[in-house]
Amino acid sequence: MLERFLEAYDAVLVLDTETTGISCRKAEIIGLVHKEVKPALGCTEPVAVALATARAIEIMMSNVNGFSPAESSFKINVEVSGNILKNGMGVGIPGTGMIGLRVAAALGAVCGKSSYGLEVLKDLDKDSISAAKKMVAEDGVCISIAHDCPKLYVKAIIVIDNHKAWAVIENEHDKFVETGFDDKTEVLAKRGESQCESADDKETLDYHLTVKEIFEFANTVDFHDIEFILDDRKLNLALAEEGLNGNYGLKVGKTILSCKDEVFGDDFLSYAMALTAAASDARMAGCTLPAMSNSGSGNQGITVSMPIIAYALKHNISDEKLARALIMSNLIAIHIKGYLGRLSALCGCVVASTGSSCGLVWIKGGGYEEICYAIKNMIGNITGMVCDGAKVGCAMKVASGVSSSIQSAVLALQGIHACETDGIIDKDIEKTIANLGSIGSTGMELADELIQKIMVCK
Repeated sequence: MLERFLEAYDAVLVLDTETTGISCRKAEIIGLVHKEVKPALGCTEPVAVALATARAIEIMMSNVNGFSPAESSFKINVEVSGNILKNGMGVGIPGTGMIGLRVAAALGAVCGKSSYGLEVLKDLDKDSISAAKKMVAEDGVCISIAHDCPKLYVKAIIVIDNHKAWAVIENEHDKFVETGFDDKTEVLAKRGESQCESADDKETLDYHLTVKEIFEFANTVDFHDIEFILDDRKLNLALAEEGLNGNYGLKVGKTILSCKDEVFGDDFLSYAMALTAAASDARMAGCTLPAMSNSGSGNQGITVSMPIIAYALKHNISDEKLARALIMSNLIAIHIKGYLGRLSALCGCVVASTGSSCGLVWIKGGGYEEICYAIKNMIGNITGMVCDGAKVGCAMKVASGVSSSIQSAVLALQGIHACETDGIIDKDIEKTIANLGSIGSTGMELADELIQKIMVCK
């Protein structure tokens, strides 16, 4: 379905706006949503490693006669940034019962297809899992830390006899910037430069979004142009149901639901926390179902959507109303994330739950002012929650984010909000968001380095 809508979007860009009935600006925003909201199988940091390895394998196959990952003896060397390592150390790899980047790289080599993007591992089966485990056991995969590189960086190198092939991913989990074979290098994008020739190369801040514009867009865009966002419900609800029915990770969602009579109560708050945490439980423990991600993160995609989906299920909300709320929540999260970067020391659920809070405000009848209140309440509440790597315990942070999201929305709808006298909150909503971005990126860099050192030395 996603491919169909991407094709439709491309067509919009070449047709006259009077003919298409959609403005260039709306088409641009829809393109941004397609770029940042997409299916992902497994935690996206190990997935990025698998994706880079798959591309390197494909390059080797196209240049070396007779090379086959199933039959050839080769080595995989993967260089990653500290942040990729941090988020890949403790997370389950789909279908394997294992954690870590080595098995992700091995799977990318034996069954990955780079054309699948963040679903690079969707063809995995028992044979490929066995082959990947054997490769890891025989020390066929080496992971090392790269230095002087972006926070999101993966270089996968395949070595056999006198040949080597490689692929480099930077800044986005599925963005290749360089490939090569032996002494030939193909540069696909220049490091550190803003490439604005195409939508794929634009950074989020290059779109110059504002909360006001997002609010107006969600209210006025034609439903049929955003109907694709309902795939959020399809994918993430399936993950939630799997998490509730199985025994994944810490079973946070399942436990919340089972204890609703004794501890949490049988209300919307508990229901939303349970569904959202259950989806995270399943995803982080290696479930083979994809999540609909946001800004390169499956957990952020789950957190930005599931509280709103839970509300829609409880109150029989129409598809159109749900779609507009999901567009609101996803775009708010994308907008805020633009100030933070893909990976940072600030937990992504802070951003994602802020988006879901705005979506809840909108779906309950709140206007632009109340949405600004919700953002200020969220930033005034859980700013500072650190990211200590992707792992099964992320489900607890997700549950906390949902609780804060709903609390912030309820207060906002009552006209209650954090004011400019409160910490980093500014009277101007865009300055408030920029303040959060500064704290989460520049301000927490030392914390990020310290967290990585602690994790590596355990």
